[in-house]
Amino acid sequence: MLPRAVFVRRADAQLAEPIGATYQRAMAALPVPGTVLDVGAAAGATSLPLAAAGRVTHLTAVDGDSSLLDSLAERALRIGVPLDRVIGLWPDSAVHTPVVHVVVCGNVLYNVADLAPFVAALTDHARGTVVVETAVRHPLTELNPLWRHFHSIARPTGPTVDDLLAALDELGVHPEVTRWRRPPEAEHAHFAELVDVTRRRLCLPPSAAPEVDRALRDLGHSPDFPPDLGSSGRELATLTWPGVAV
Repeated sequence: MLPRAVFVRRADAQLAEPIGATYQRAMAALPVPGTVLDVGAAAGATSLPLAAAGRVTHLTAVDGDSSLLDSLAERALRIGVPLDRVIGLWPDSAVHTPVVHVVVCGNVLYNVADLAPFVAALTDHARGTVVVETAVRHPLTELNPLWRHFHSIARPTGPTVDDLLAALDELGVHPEVTRWRRPPEAEHAHFAELVDVTRRRLCLPPSAAPEVDRALRDLGHSPDFPPDLGSSGRELATLTWPGVAV
């Protein structure tokens, strides 16, 4: 689970100060303004900074959460970029989306049950480039020390981006890969929110909150920059490959 406010906060942070290889690679793929499709858009952290930079003539955003798409739409209106919202899951919703110059997809692929049709639909919708961001290691592995502490459970240490690249290779997709690190930032409004979200992810009762608080501090998580453990991680990879649309 992830509070919607975390997605909104990420979008606002990227709008205020765009950072990272994903933004850079997507900007490079749009040397002149063009159309963009954002798959798994959430509140728009991946695509809205491109629009704010004047590189997007029309944005199509796909997500299964209508509330997050509403947040994206509010920000798109302020920026002044035309927007179409598609509520649904990819690739089922692909039939309702246009072919565009650049397709972006941020921190979604670890949640995809069937990679082949998902990736094929991304590629089929891009005339120019597909730009994908993913954690180097599944974000929920950040909770592994806490699962061990509270439940004595040794959780898997993957999958990893190397597993993803091997799977893409089998599909005939050979992306360029840029690995990078996201700087520390406050993803939750306050440390108590991080404690509550982490407690629920660990399937612990409310009475365990003080111990979760202590465990998070013992792991070095700063109350001044409460991260979200389990959504995207700090170590990231940006994957790009050419689309096939005409």
